[in-house]
Amino acid sequence: MGIIVQKFGGTSVGSIERIQHVANRVIAEVNNGKEVVVVVSAMGKTTDELVQLAKQLTNHPNKREMDMLLSTGEQVSIALLAMALEAKGQRAVSLTGWQAGIQTEAVHGNARISHIDTARIKAHLQEGKVVIVAGFQGVTTDGEITTLGRGGSDTTAVALAAALEAEKCDIYTDVTGVFTTDPRYVKQARKLQEISYDEMLELANLGAGVLHPRAVEFAKNYQVPLEVRSSMAEESGTIVKEEVSMEQHLIVRGIAFEDQVTRVTVQHLPKDLQTLPAIFTALANRGINVDIIIQSTTSSETTSVSFSIHTEDLQETLEVLQSWEGIDVEHESQLAKVSIVGSGMISNPGVAAQMFQVLAAKGIEVKMVSTSEIKISTVIAQEKMVAAVEALHVAFQLEEKEAVVS
Repeated sequence: MGIIVQKFGGTSVGSIERIQHVANRVIAEVNNGKEVVVVVSAMGKTTDELVQLAKQLTNHPNKREMDMLLSTGEQVSIALLAMALEAKGQRAVSLTGWQAGIQTEAVHGNARISHIDTARIKAHLQEGKVVIVAGFQGVTTDGEITTLGRGGSDTTAVALAAALEAEKCDIYTDVTGVFTTDPRYVKQARKLQEISYDEMLELANLGAGVLHPRAVEFAKNYQVPLEVRSSMAEESGTIVKEEVSMEQHLIVRGIAFEDQVTRVTVQHLPKDLQTLPAIFTALANRGINVDIIIQSTTSSETTSVSFSIHTEDLQETLEVLQSWEGIDVEHESQLAKVSIVGSGMISNPGVAAQMFQVLAAKGIEVKMVSTSEIKISTVIAQEKMVAAVEALHVAFQLEEKEAVVS
């Protein structure tokens, strides 16, 4: 029998009724002759509620203790789903991340999976049980509980699918697939039947919340067939795979966006080859993710650099920069990043020009730009974010294309 890995997010297991529904979907796969491993997130808004509890005690909770706290959410979900399956006559067993053999690096709050020992999972599958694994968590070689960062349950599922050499990994969520952009903001957004790993990875990294970037990395590196589909609707979703059938004349495949962006500008930096490495190493050591970076020379002796960060990291960034004497630091918040993604850009010049023309026509100032072979990102005022996405969606005709045909 082939192995299927199913992942259900917090909304999908947000109530007893929904847990019962998930149990039925799991049993349907078992009845299709599959061995099933299920990965679940914490119920509903449980993780947010746990974070708020911690913040009532301190604004800077210990990261180790936060992992201890947040990992309890998934433990509730896996136990309840196991009970639901057993009540329906299907043998099941729930496993925490460490019980499932998921080892991670020793980083609290945003650990990466380093190894998975699948022996215990395989033993339970051979016994005819559905194995339910807590997503979002693992354990270090020293026995410390870690979490994988927000959206980490996706990563758990794909990593397990790779380790178990599963036939496929189904990511069940509250949307029916991957859309050209977020349908909550743009009504004309259209579901794609297929998207490539590279395009999905760019979209995920650029703010599309439907899949965790590390999950896409695992899927691409280990060639795990991935399908994003609805946990409630009985319909096919979006297949994420190596190569897809290109839609005719489709250059841009999707638009991603995220708010809460801050631009930091550092002026009067010594023109020394070691200055920039020192600054960005110091930021990295504090776990601060730097996105777009622009350097410019202002004189023969000094230089300046601008970079974007998540607004929640601003205070810590300023603390890091205070250690350099003689520099001036400015910052601007209330910004957003809007990105267009598509593998068709590689062979079609002029996409950036068209993007800038569309934004200019809407009176939207571009403050920073970053490009790769298949994406263009712009930083703009946060209040203009939705208007920019809507205009770009129309300009690149994303709502007018027919669905991808395999």
